[in-house]
Amino acid sequence: MKVKFIIISVYCLFASTLLWAQSNDTLMIYGPGGPAAAMKECAGLYTLKYSTPIKIIAGPEGKWINDAYKNADLVFGGAEYMLTQFDKNHPGLIDNATRTELYKRAAGILVRPGNPKNIHSLKDLTLPGVNILEVIGAGQLGMWEDLAGKQNIIGDIQKNIKGAAANTALVIDTWKKDDKFDAIIIFSSWYYRLKDVSSLVTIPSSQTVYRGTPIAITSITKHKQTAAHFIEFLLSEEGHNIFKKWGWE
Repeated sequence: MKVKFIIISVYCLFASTLLWAQSNDTLMIYGPGGPAAAMKECAGLYTLKYSTPIKIIAGPEGKWINDAYKNADLVFGGAEYMLTQFDKNHPGLIDNATRTELYKRAAGILVRPGNPKNIHSLKDLTLPGVNILEVIGAGQLGMWEDLAGKQNIIGDIQKNIKGAAANTALVIDTWKKDDKFDAIIIFSSWYYRLKDVSSLVTIPSSQTVYRGTPIAITSITKHKQTAAHFIEFLLSEEGHNIFKKWGWE
């Protein structure tokens, strides 16, 4: 019985040590939900190639910032201004010398499946009876206004905005629950995660606007070399192809 107890104790000690080692070897990456699908696929491929575990924690900043202060190796943004704001809110957490722009993504229009309101352009959003949802954060602050300003239809679109939320997740939740809304002005990349509840209306490149996707190594990382290597992977052809699959250019 005593021998059995010793064996179990040794096993538990070994298991806990292994888990501790794994957690300390894992690259911890935080950021908003928009780029999460592309980031997670890149992380999965990187792990297969280099046997380095990576954990992507994505969503509204308030849900993960406390953990990020403890173990973040990298932080990414859904737009350049988002990472700049993050740096202002949390001075010193990211190393700005490592800040890198990845890929841009365009604004687009999500409509109901099959496009029952026959929305084919930004100007169609000004028609009577079109109810628009607006994202007022998460990299999209003022995005519709940038688009509408190019065609001098700011006031016409504003009249049809009937709902808004501070981040994309909240807007999508409203979209799924309330079918009175006909369109969302949003990053076109979201369509690739919402094919079951939407159709995509693209905006011509000469008329759309873009946002970047920045990433930076933190000042608290213990894996700076690995973090830098992961950024190199994101910038590689393999990384770029994954981002293009999810709607980036």
